[in-house]
Amino acid sequence: MEIEDFHHLRELEESFWWFVGMRDIQQTLLDQVLPRGWAADAFDIGCGTGGNIAWLQRYVSPVGVTAGLDIEPTALAYCRERGFMQLVQGSADALPVESASQAIVTAFDVIQQLPRDRGIEVFAEIHRVLRPGGHAFIRSAAYEWMRSGHDAALHTQHRYTVRELAGLAEDAGLQVLRRTSANAVLLPVAAVRRLLMKRLGAADAGSDVKPLGPRLRWINGLFTRALRLEARILRRPRTRLPFGLSAIVVVRRPK
Repeated sequence: MEIEDFHHLRELEESFWWFVGMRDIQQTLLDQVLPRGWAADAFDIGCGTGGNIAWLQRYVSPVGVTAGLDIEPTALAYCRERGFMQLVQGSADALPVESASQAIVTAFDVIQQLPRDRGIEVFAEIHRVLRPGGHAFIRSAAYEWMRSGHDAALHTQHRYTVRELAGLAEDAGLQVLRRTSANAVLLPVAAVRRLLMKRLGAADAGSDVKPLGPRLRWINGLFTRALRLEARILRRPRTRLPFGLSAIVVVRRPK
């Protein structure tokens, strides 16, 4: 990510449809395996400007610790501005964290930032730092054929399928509790838009995470409702969405 992208992230992560809707989806999935206020600690890999550190605190006990890691100093500076001090700088494939030290680990749209051949290392590190019986939530942008200017701006290395994420998790010795796509409703819209841009030779639009213009602000509520509909569908424990812009796995380290 570029410096400007972190500025937009900090500005938008509390209200932009993507973040609001995806938090509803991840809450739906994690609430089914994690009691509120239970965990002694939680660790967010690729914490960005801190929105998900704040969100994860619902699962951590009042005396527990919620920490974050990011490779970018700018991101960590924003986290500190928000009062989060349990932070480390590092990469998802070499976590500077003690083994078997975390009850919850999350990685929201992080694994895609590393080369594909290092994906197994990310899952191996998640297995290493989780306590036996600990849980992790991993999400990635989906489908290589959906690459766009957004991926170029964010330096995305590989977009994963749900099957790929689940396979890496199992290869690392993790138990897959849930696997699903997300953002299914908006996949056709995004696919048509990106196809048209390619055919028309449109200029690279950069990251999609940026403030909406005055004429497009109505989209924020519409897209938020679409993702919240998916969250309601996923409340059924065995339900999975067959396709979508995101790939998700919820995993556990066996005891």
